[in-house]
Formats: sequence, C-alpha cells, structure tokens
Amino acid sequence: MSLPLVTVLWVLIGSCCALDNGLMRTPPMGWLAWERYRCNIDCKHDPENCISEHLFKIMADRLAEDGWRDLGYKYINIDDCWAMKERDLQGRLQADPDRFPSGIKALADYVHSRGLKLGIYSDMGNLTCAGYPGTTLDTIDIDAKTFANWEVDMLKFDGCYSNSSEKAIGYPKMSAALNATGRPIAYSCSWPAYEGGLPPKVNYTLLGDICNLWRNYDDIQDSWEDVLTIIDWFGDNQDALQPAAGPGQWNDPDMLITGDFGLSYEQSKSQLAIWAVLAAPFFMSNDLRTISEEARDILQNRLLIYINQDPLGMQGKRIMQSHSLEVWKRALVHGQYAVAVLSKSTSGMPTPFKTNLAAVNIVDCKKGYKIFDVFGKAFLGSFGIDESIYLKINPTGVVLLFIMPVC
Repeated sequence: MSLPLVTVLWVLIGSCCALDNGLMRTPPMGWLAWERYRCNIDCKHDPENCISEHLFKIMADRLAEDGWRDLGYKYINIDDCWAMKERDLQGRLQADPDRFPSGIKALADYVHSRGLKLGIYSDMGNLTCAGYPGTTLDTIDIDAKTFANWEVDMLKFDGCYSNSSEKAIGYPKMSAALNATGRPIAYSCSWPAYEGGLPPKVNYTLLGDICNLWRNYDDIQDSWEDVLTIIDWFGDNQDALQPAAGPGQWNDPDMLITGDFGLSYEQSKSQLAIWAVLAAPFFMSNDLRTISEEARDILQNRLLIYINQDPLGMQGKRIMQSHSLEVWKRALVHGQYAVAVLSKSTSGMPTPFKTNLAAVNIVDCKKGYKIFDVFGKAFLGSFGIDESIYLKINPTGVVLLFIMPVC
C-alpha cells in the first residue's frame, strides 16, 4: 500500500473511533515485567522469576505494601509470553494454565483487591514478538471483549509480524473495539516504533485521538549507552514529538531500568530526571523484592513524582547543549518549572556549570524564584532572574531543579 493511501486510511478510520476513556490524564506509573524478566517461562527451575501469576501477585504485594501505590505506581503490567500457543475452541486467547492456573480474571481480581490496576499484552500481527498468538484484523473484536471480560485495565499492543498496511487498519480498529466494550481500558500503541517514530510515516494527530500512550523508539536495554541513545533521539526530534504529548496522550521512551544492573546511581538519577522532564510514563521494570535502598529512594522521590505528574501535561524540551552538558526544561502549572542539567562526561570529576534564570528564559516573575535540588532534597535559595546559579554535575549524572515563583 502506498504512503498516501495509508494516510487516507488513517484519517478515515481515526475520524470514527477516537478513544474516549478519560484515562491517564497524567503520565501513568507502575511496574511491568519485560526488561527485568523478558520471556522467562522456566517455572520448573526458576519459579520465583518466571512469567507467572505468582510473579505478578508478588509484585502487586510489593507495590501495595512498600509505598509505591500510594505514590502513584498503580499499574502492574503483564508483557509477552503469558498465553498458550493456541487459542481456545471459541477462538479466544487463553493464559498458560501451568503458569497462570487461576486465569487472568482471577489475577485481575487479586490486583484490584490491592488497590492496583492490571495491564496485559497483545500484538498487532499473526504472532507476538516472542512467538505466541497475536491479534489479527479478524480477532481484534474478540480479543478486546476477552480483555474486558477479564477486567484488565490496560492493553499494550505491540507490532511484530504485521506490515504497515495492517497496522494502519489494526491500531485504530483496536481503539474502537476497546471503546465498544464499555470498560475503560488504557491503550498503549507500539505503532510509531515500527514506522521509524517520525512524520510523515507517523501521524501523531491520529495517535493522540486513538491511543493513551505510544512507544516511539526501540526497546530500552539495561545500559547507560542505551539510555543516552534514547535521550539523544528525543532531543534531536523534539519538535516533531513534543506537540503530540498532553493529558491522556503520552510519548513513551520506554521503561525505567533503575534498580536493575546496567546503571550507576548517578545514571539512574539521569534517566529519571529526563523522563520526568519529558512527561514520560514511569513504568519500572525491576525486582521490587530486592531493590536497593538507593534505587527505592530516587524512584520514590516525591518532588520528582510531582514534576512527572504535573497536570499541565506539557512535555519538556532540550534547550541548550554545551560540550558534555545539556539543559532540559519543562513548564509546569502555576508558573513553576523543572530544569535538568545533564552531564555526558566520563572525565571522573564533576563539571562546574554557571547559569541564571534569564539564560533559561524563566523571567515571568520579576521578584525571583525559589529553587530546590530535587535529588539532593535541598532548598538552594531564592534567586533573582539575573542572579548567578552555581552547580556541579557529576559524570553521567544530573542536577534536577524545581523552580517556583515568589510572585
């Protein structure tokens, strides 16, 4: 199918099925399995870490009991590898009975009893990325009804094993099918990631009408290099991406890997700071049973979460690059701002940085602003708009500032 015809289909299909669920007015928060547990189905030899109802119940308990839920981390999301290799006699997807003996509905009931929400995974294609039954154009309606009957609260809809033409029909069709169930089910679309993430192949106006969030780029891996690649891509393409985000419709740079193996403490703060400035979903993928106190402390930082959950819903942008330093800025409600100064340096010593509020175009309140160091949990003082601010940025680290007017 030619690109112009695909675009026409987007417009025709999108105009009839805008998502109307009232969900995710601020970026969603929660936990999901994929980065930390992938497709581990070996419950015989690794029962505590395999994709199973046991794992999701344990993580639900941790979210509920260890302070995560009360801070907003409310989704617990199943990813690939949960299903049997065949549909049932009625053509419905079914959970693997050995690993999910109680079924998805019972798991949803358990998750709901903990004050949480359950997400599930499918794929717009013949197969999921891991080779389990996908959702074809012919099975979209029955799968949406199945998920609604199971009382799930979110669907991640991946895009392996389908072509651009099928995606152009299938993603809007699933949005309409979820709407038609009458159950509010948040809809995460991986569509843009399979089409290069950028216009003209990606129509962000349509995505905002049919999806609550969408993956723009490749899967994150557990490394600082991969986090930097994603940060660079979002910065380099921010003029196309930033206008698409807002309440109920979010760009998704993928999971938080804080608490896993690949990031240092400084790098973990850097990922969280830039994700907060990007108004990105906060979906952790880690082991909440063994997470370090350091990792827990930064993931549960209340001011960080306040910035991420700002109801204005405006995605921030990279506003300055100088050698190894970058400055990112996000406008918040009530004339507040978040500013992240990120260091890409690996020199072994902190990089000094001098700026002022006027240099980052925070000038509306002539009386000045109060500035807080988010991760340092410190009040840095009140500053006039031309008054110098001195910072030191650790290698591969960040200083995240919360700035509020005194007017």
